[in-house]
Amino acid sequence: MRPTALRPSFCTALHCIGVIHREMFWLAYALVFLGCLGLPPADAAVVEHTFSVGNLTIDRLGQRQVITAVNGQFPGPMLEARDGDAVVVHVVNYSPYNITIHWHGVLQRLSGWADGPSMVSQCPIRPGGATYTYRFNVTGQEGTLWWHAHVSFLRATVYGALLIRPGPDRPHYPFPAPYGEATLLLGEWWNASVVDIERQAMLTGGPPNNSVALTINGIPSGYELAVRHGETYLLRLVNAALSYQLFFKVAGHAFTVVAADACYTDPYNTDVIVLAPGQTVDALMHANASPGRYGMAAQVYQSVANATYTTTTTGLLRYEHGAEAAGMSTIMMPSMPEFKDSATAQDFYGSLTGLLRDGKPTVPLHVDTRMLVTYGLGIAPCMPTQTLCNRTRGSVAASMNNVSFQLPKAMSLLEARMRGNADGVYTRDFPDRPPVMFDFTNGSMSSNRSVMLTSKGTRVKRLRFNTTVEVVLQNTAILGSENHPLHLHGFNFYVLAQGAGNFNARTAVRSYNLVNPQQRNTVAVPAGGWAVIRFTADNPGVWVMHCHLDAHLPFGLAMAFEVDDGPTPDTVLPPPPPDYPQC
Repeated sequence: MRPTALRPSFCTALHCIGVIHREMFWLAYALVFLGCLGLPPADAAVVEHTFSVGNLTIDRLGQRQVITAVNGQFPGPMLEARDGDAVVVHVVNYSPYNITIHWHGVLQRLSGWADGPSMVSQCPIRPGGATYTYRFNVTGQEGTLWWHAHVSFLRATVYGALLIRPGPDRPHYPFPAPYGEATLLLGEWWNASVVDIERQAMLTGGPPNNSVALTINGIPSGYELAVRHGETYLLRLVNAALSYQLFFKVAGHAFTVVAADACYTDPYNTDVIVLAPGQTVDALMHANASPGRYGMAAQVYQSVANATYTTTTTGLLRYEHGAEAAGMSTIMMPSMPEFKDSATAQDFYGSLTGLLRDGKPTVPLHVDTRMLVTYGLGIAPCMPTQTLCNRTRGSVAASMNNVSFQLPKAMSLLEARMRGNADGVYTRDFPDRPPVMFDFTNGSMSSNRSVMLTSKGTRVKRLRFNTTVEVVLQNTAILGSENHPLHLHGFNFYVLAQGAGNFNARTAVRSYNLVNPQQRNTVAVPAGGWAVIRFTADNPGVWVMHCHLDAHLPFGLAMAFEVDDGPTPDTVLPPPPPDYPQC
């Protein structure tokens, strides 16, 4: 396996961020779309790509497998832009499945039509060569994000990195410039069709089959990274796995975390990085060990008490000319945490703080709307379409405040909002609190069917424009306690506090970090615990919040915020583009 070539840490030529046009073809687009965002068109480039989605036959683990991929690549192509650029991606669907693309972590300011979750912001792009062009601006963001399919389990193979580099107004990182950088996408692999795996899970009403391997940049084992002794490298880590949080280590080396979810952090020194599905981490690694060969590993962090699935994927960090010159053949492997080492995971998650670039706190202190949202797994009666479901036991269901979220069938939520006709598509009555208060983290409640059974519905929470929202996310243990990563579309949020057990407002408020909390778009809420997030609803549209363990989304672990338009033209969501997909 050829080692990854480390690229310079900064773009020095326009061609490194894709195909960029400044012709008159895009002048109207730049003036209207970028202008409504308050961005001077002269400061923005247009980064344009075409994604051709189709079948790809590849060999992994000694087997030949047909997967869905973009441009014949697995993982898919890396997109690069600068803060302030406009991104245009033409998606052509030649695959046999419906497809949408979500730009994970992009704020989509006034561009909710490009967000991507199927039946939330759009109907899917149909098979047979149907097309849709995603147009959005990246504003006020820098760091590592990613893109992935947002239909079925297709994101298992349809994903790639999205790197946002500093813009011309602030062209440097807020940390010493690294010598080079590498992007590592951590994923999963099945020796089967992931669409069939999801379909089987839905038919039975149970969990999907486990993957057979973890991957680094699509490779189950054998990924190699070459470094030069004495230099510093920026590692961009993405957890693209469907089902597992991951520990990541490199033997003999330590990291300094400088960003998470494309939000800068105070420098945090550690020898282990923990990522939940959907999360990204930027970390500096100092290549200051004795020249040689060092193992790197991504290993499952298993937060479910009775789970037995454990797996690890390994790669190699090799010093250029080091091992060969010294005649070294031994590879030092990292000492990994235990698979169920929740203490190490929570120590990492809870230790990050946000970097105050201008020296001033930015957390909104006045709160307009407070919510307590309990979530987890429960039971629902088998549906008629679940032909293999045990009708005595029922089907696994997931819910938030006892509402198991159902995606609409005939029209996306965002289109219904635009038409001013939510009737028959969704209701605006998502509860601010759970219907029943109980000992949420007590696993013995699994025998109480009154708390196990959930109701199905497409219920959203309506917010006035510019409302500040505080949400307590309370994990439940009805069908077992698990660390659920919750992802909010359309916003970054502040993680004010996290803790174990049931949330207690009187004691928890003392631990709130209102000065420099970390910002995220995906938070790993502790198993049997809680997290408090706060954000300002200043982006009109419909934005889903859901568990990023992919099996939990079709079971209903989601809800949505409907944010009203603001009072001025530049705070109103524009109409959808002409090629907006129809159901």
